[in-house]
Formats: sequence, structure tokens, C-alpha cells
Amino acid sequence: MRQREKFSILKSLLVLIAICLCLLAAQWQYHRGIHRHHQNFLIEENIAAPKITLSAAEANLLKSEWRTVTTSGTFDSRQTILIRNRYFEGKYGFEYLTLFTNNQGKKFWVDRGWIVAGKDALTAPLLPSTPSGVVEISGRLRLDTSLPRGSFFALPQSGTGLISKWNAQKEVKTESYYLDLLAGSTAELTPAVSAQLPELSDGPHMAYALQWVFFAGLFGYGRILIRRTR
Repeated sequence: MRQREKFSILKSLLVLIAICLCLLAAQWQYHRGIHRHHQNFLIEENIAAPKITLSAAEANLLKSEWRTVTTSGTFDSRQTILIRNRYFEGKYGFEYLTLFTNNQGKKFWVDRGWIVAGKDALTAPLLPSTPSGVVEISGRLRLDTSLPRGSFFALPQSGTGLISKWNAQKEVKTESYYLDLLAGSTAELTPAVSAQLPELSDGPHMAYALQWVFFAGLFGYGRILIRRTR
């Protein structure tokens, strides 16, 4: 076989490999789009679903995420953290979390909503009061994997200023879920700005899938043109 024919076969093989890789990428993006669409549908369905008890939701946490659940118990005002870099209407602030223990002895974090930051980095923000005693709360169930990882600001026990950082997952043993607080049995528990719902978009995955199919077609068409111009 002549050298020129060998080189032509090699180019055809490389183009074939490139086409296969493009089609694999298209399939990957397509399935990502399908999965995201399904997840968005479940979120919308669960947000609109009626309230259930936390105990009922615990039977299947994965399918119950985003449902509004109710439970009773006590807040631990000594266990409070602030998640940084949260914005509302263009203002910088924090997500404010407090540890909660329900009547069944389950410990989990409750996201009590957004609060505006203090006047500077060393000034603690103005926090809503935490009720003592047993209260009933309702909130959207969230899986712990949704809670940001890493270090958070911990509030000091006295004085002013954010004086330490700690990891919520390591410092306190909690359940594999938390709640976005919506309301409670006392007025002070209703957040001024509750945790925001996600933007439910299917994203660009289907467009990317078509884009990879287009690239595969370009490779094939380009190879045909090269052969014709020889």
C-alpha cells in the first residue's frame, strides 16, 4: 500500500474517532439535560405539595426534599453560624443558621433566612431573637449535601465581632438534612427574608448536545470535501 493511501486511511480513522467523541459528548449533555429537567419537575412538585410531618418525610428523604415539613422542638441559641456571601436585592449579608433539636431527639440546622451584614467585617449583624422552650416550626426540607461545605463564621458568646470560624459538619453531629425556615408558632420565627428558592432552569445542556452533533457533522463533511478536492 502506498504511503499516500496509508496517510488517507489514518486521517479517516482520526476523523471517525473525532466523530465518535463528539457523539459521546452529545449523549452526555443530553442525559444531563434530561436529569436536570426531571430534578426541576420534582422540586416544583414538592414545593407545591401539602405539608407533612418531618417524621413522614424521613421515610424517603431523597424524594421529600423541598417539601414543607413540620416538627416541634427547641433551638440552641449557643449554636449559631453565618454563611457568608449571600446577597438580597443587591445588599451583602449572611444566611443565619441555628441548631434545632426536635422532640424525637433529632439534631439539625435550621436556616432562618437572610440578614444584612454589619457596618464592617468586625461587626456582627443584628440577629433576630431566638425563642426559648418548645416551639413548632415549618420549613422546606433540604438535604445536607446542599449546605455549603467549609468554614463559616461562628458568633461569639459575648461582646461584638466575628471572632472565629468553624465547620458546621464537623463541630456538631447532625442529621443528613436541614430546614429552610418558613414560619413558626411564634411571630419572631417568621424570617424577614426566607431562604431563596433556586432558579429552575433546564440549562444549556440540550443546546450543547446539538452543538456536539453539529461538530460531528462538520468533521464528516470536512473529510468528504478533502477527498473530493484531491
